Amino acid sequence: MKQHILTQSNFDCLLDWLDSNRAKAGEKYEAIRRGLIDIFDYRGCVGAEDLADETIDRVARKVNEIKETYDGDPSRYFYGVGKRVHLEYVKRRRFTELPPVLEAPQPADVEAQYACLDMCMKQLRVHSRTLILQYYSERKQAKIDSRRAILKVLNLKPSALRVRVFRIRQTLEKCVRQCLEKNAAVP
Repeated sequence: MKQHILTQSNFDCLLDWLDSNRAKAGEKYEAIRRGLIDIFDYRGCVGAEDLADETIDRVARKVNEIKETYDGDPSRYFYGVGKRVHLEYVKRRRFTELPPVLEAPQPADVEAQYACLDMCMKQLRVHSRTLILQYYSERKQAKIDSRRAILKVLNLKPSALRVRVFRIRQTLEKCVRQCLEKNAAVP
């Protein structure tokens, strides 16, 4: 991801574009940033805050060019740029992450993996943690019944539920991998 610095003049111009009233513009800015973070988080992105900031930086650099001709709610422009940032994130991730080589875990490794998994579970948002625990909590017919109940409560289709769980699992796997690498580096 490119590192860009948001200048004060770009930021002021961005706020003016959002609203002529500075207080309202600040509220809109915060709502857009929270919305972007939620979207990136929902899509399973690690570093959702950084991706939201990158999106805002890109819009701020373009706001002088678009503010006169753009028609509509500015937040929609942010979300459109956020889509592109997400696509770049996915592309980068696809080429930088190689599948891990599977080895038989040693007992000490299993303990470390569980400790890291526990730590990573605590970092998840409450709704994501609850969903992943419910999704994998049962076996056989109880599993089917449990997943039907989840679908009904969340009002989702089975494919949407699988995608949501897959993204949470990806986030957990990356977090556990990073935790294990960090612990292995500590003497």
